[in-house]
Amino acid sequence: MRRDTFLKSLAALAAAGALPLSARAAANLKMMIPANPGGGWDTTGRALGKALQDAGVATAVTYENKGGAAGAIGLAQFYNASKGDGNSLMVMGAVMLGGIITGKPPVSITQVTPIARLTSEYNVFVLPANSPFKTMKDVVEQMKKDPGSVKWGGGSRGSTEHIAAAMIAREAGIDATKVNYVPFRGGGEATAAILGGNVTIGGSGWSEFQQYIETGKMKAIGVTSDARLKGIDVPTLKEQGINVVLGNWRGVYGPAGITDAQRKALVEMIVKATKTKAWAEALEKNGWTPALLTGKDFEDFVDRDFAGLRATMVKAGMV
Repeated sequence: MRRDTFLKSLAALAAAGALPLSARAAANLKMMIPANPGGGWDTTGRALGKALQDAGVATAVTYENKGGAAGAIGLAQFYNASKGDGNSLMVMGAVMLGGIITGKPPVSITQVTPIARLTSEYNVFVLPANSPFKTMKDVVEQMKKDPGSVKWGGGSRGSTEHIAAAMIAREAGIDATKVNYVPFRGGGEATAAILGGNVTIGGSGWSEFQQYIETGKMKAIGVTSDARLKGIDVPTLKEQGINVVLGNWRGVYGPAGITDAQRKALVEMIVKATKTKAWAEALEKNGWTPALLTGKDFEDFVDRDFAGLRATMVKAGMV
């Protein structure tokens, strides 16, 4: 083969993402964030993009936010627009699985390619600073009197905070289908609603509420972890006699129709990114627990988690 023909072939393979990472130039990556700005997926996607650049595996990262329906709208766009593109990623997580279970969208997560789980996190529940309630017990007692009078704010229907709210109700002997849950398209919208007193109680990851808790604009009253989180003085629900433990996780998927080589290259890029200083700083800043799981192991984990979430939601009366 002539040298110029060989080089053209090599360039074509690299552009398609079909070469191993060691043989590829750093890529221009596209990151689909299937949520509005300001939430956990947005923060995760942008932190990962910075880490990919710091690792030298991406020269540039462009981001697209497409919120709604627990990520299903962004998922559909990602599926339709990125088939076979080895330089595209989509942020997702447990929230998307819950949304698929409740919403049954036309495009499901099984139609795109599992790449890696990145982090795990627990939900923290907060009250506005001027709330008449002081503890989770106060909230539960009010729900017992009138379930609809307590507005729970959080991510899309089927999100982990929605599931946790239903589980809290069920543990307290309240009909979980009576939970007055107000879904938001992104963390920024939910935060504004909590600060404005438009919902009674809000739930999300610690990283989304941290600055407001530390400045006294929100009061944290419970976390869905099994034990208190390191460095965070918030009681668990279990401490308060509410036997609810529920974790959240976030990861990334690749497009439909990519080759095994393209999938391997994306996995290698993610692994390199998680070893950077930028990623370590993001973990510490946001209170995320590293939970890297890649390829087939990640795919199997998603299958198990989907089944477990569905069973939990059925018990909570959400499905």
